[in-house]
Formats: sequence, structure tokens, C-alpha cells
Amino acid sequence: MERPYILHMLTPGPWMSPFDVNMAADAGYQVIVPYCGVDVAATPNLTQDAIFSRGPKGVARTGLFIGGRDVMQAVDMLDAARKAMVPPFVVSVMADPSGAFTTAAAMLACVREQLKKAHGADLAGRQVLVLGGTGPVGRIVAVLAARAGAQVRVASHKGQKAADETAKAVNGRFGTQVLGASSADQAAVREALQSADVVLATAAAGVQVLSAEDLAAAGGKLLVAADVNAVPPEGIAGVGVMDDGKPLAGTRAVGIGALAVGNVKYQVQHRLLLRMREAEKPVTLSFDDAFALACELRAG
Repeated sequence: MERPYILHMLTPGPWMSPFDVNMAADAGYQVIVPYCGVDVAATPNLTQDAIFSRGPKGVARTGLFIGGRDVMQAVDMLDAARKAMVPPFVVSVMADPSGAFTTAAAMLACVREQLKKAHGADLAGRQVLVLGGTGPVGRIVAVLAARAGAQVRVASHKGQKAADETAKAVNGRFGTQVLGASSADQAAVREALQSADVVLATAAAGVQVLSAEDLAAAGGKLLVAADVNAVPPEGIAGVGVMDDGKPLAGTRAVGIGALAVGNVKYQVQHRLLLRMREAEKPVTLSFDDAFALACELRAG
């Protein structure tokens, strides 16, 4: 009898995301087991419990998935799981807390494509403003954009101090040079927007971070505006959820909406889970892998 495909799903939260459980089942995992309230310290023991009981053939059909909401903690748990492996007992592991890794990857891949398509430009050297940048998606898309050569600022509605603290945490963990920016009031938002080539709205669902009046005050520098908010009102006024390169009224920018990003995000997460299940040799998958795959999908 062939051994079943087992996915052990770890989360620091009180429950594992039903979305991620569904995605795991659709990727072909036959046994899916959630473990809740798991932190970095507990990860090595759970990892070793998962790898030593199945033998070398069994570990090839065993995977670990790390969820939760804290992207920094998820990366640390991913590292802890990887370091706990003892060859030949090594399994594939993937992290995607709150879908932030795959969402951020999909968002930036869409932006990268539209920069080239609409403006003949690339991310390198561009000024990128991340509104709602202190959240999970905002932090990771900032890291990805910085690694792609952009000059990135993460903005917080709580003000400059909160934004600077986030930038410091991101830089300390990932070696980037992200800066902070205030979006505490309309004047601060418009000041930050003046120098932006790309604006990414990653705030909470149902929160509008840029009004039509804000965009009108942006000047002619803005090239792309992307939004991951699918709950009315739109995060960026004038960017519909289905937009994918639609000209944004009153600007030279094109807009990318939440469902355009979401379609790529879904494909990326599904294919990474498939890659993990089908891999002949164990793989470790994080947001860099998600971004590379998202760019391939958009290019294809």
C-alpha cells in the first residue's frame, strides 16, 4: 500500500485558515492535520516528530505548512523547521502566513508587468509607496520591491513613528533599506504620494487609503496604482476590483485591482503546494519563490 501524502499545518493562532486547508486538499494532500498555538520554540520538536516516523520513502510524501498572521514569526518558524531536519529525514516546507507571501508576490508581479507594458519601465530605481505598509502583505511586498531594486517607503496611518518602527524591523530581519512614511492625515498622504512612481494599497479590507482628490493632487509622476482590498469602498478610488492595467482617471497611471491580484495569488499558492507535494527532493518555499513563480505566470 502506498503511503498517503500528509501535510502538517502549523500556526501560532487559535485556528488554521480554512482557505489554506482547502488549498492543501486541492493540491492533492490526503491527510491534512492542523496544529494551533505553535510558536518558534515548538517548531523543531513538531518537525522531528513528523519526519522520524515515516522513513526515507515516507518523508517524500510528508510536508509542513506554516501559517499564522505574523510574517516575521512565520519566517523564523520556517528557519526553525529547516534547521530541525536530519538528513535523510528531510521534508518539504512552505510558509504563507495569512496568504501574505503569495498575495504580496502576486501584487508585485502584476505591478512589474504593468510598469513594462504601459510605461516601458522596471521596478529598479522606482519610488514605491506602500500604504498600510505595517501589515503582513505590506511588509512582504516592501521587502520584495526593495530586493527588486526599488526605493521603498512603508506608510502607517498611525504616523511616522509606527512607520519607522516597521521599517526598522523589516530591515533588521531581511537586510533591506526600506524607509518609513506617515499617512496619518491627508496632508501626509499627499506629501508621500508626490514622489511615488508606484503606490501599493495593502491596508485592511474596506479602508480607502487614497481618494480621488488625493490622486488628483499626486501630479504626473505616478505610473501604477495597485490595491488588494476587495471590500467596498475600494482602497484606491477609481481602481475597480477587476482592473488589470486600466488607465486611472486624472493620472497617467494604470490601476490593478484586488481580484486581478487574487487570481495570480491563487495560482501561485496552488502551484507551490503542488511543487512541494510532487518534489523528488525536499524544497523550502517562501515569498521569494512565490514572487519568482508569480512573475513567470504573468510573463506567460
